[in-house]
Amino acid sequence: MPGSDVRGGSRPRALGTPRPSRDAGFVTAEAAVVLPVLVVLVGVLVWGLMAACARIECVDAARAGARAAARAEPRSAVIATARGAAPRGARIALAREGDLVRVRVESELPGMGHLAVRVGGEAVALAEETVR
Repeated sequence: MPGSDVRGGSRPRALGTPRPSRDAGFVTAEAAVVLPVLVVLVGVLVWGLMAACARIECVDAARAGARAAARAEPRSAVIATARGAAPRGARIALAREGDLVRVRVESELPGMGHLAVRVGGEAVALAEETVR
């Protein structure tokens, strides 16, 4: 009979309706496994992007501080310049080594467990008063 089920079912199927599949529940199970993995992957990628951005901010802040220190600006002005470009809560160290000034900026990146890392940047500049 053209509309009857081949497996011996007594109820006829309407023309154009798909046969019920035995694999219908697998799509739901696969989605339930894959979606949390994708969410974790996206979270890790976002965290990595935040780490890269924080590192760039530290390097930029160190460069700004080193330029200010090379111009023989007061220590407080150098620290303020570097702090203005640094990530929130960053530690700034200023050192003079002969004719060179060195500025180091470090920041803690929030994370859980082993994902908490410290990023930093360092810049060195020649003090202007030493240039003849």
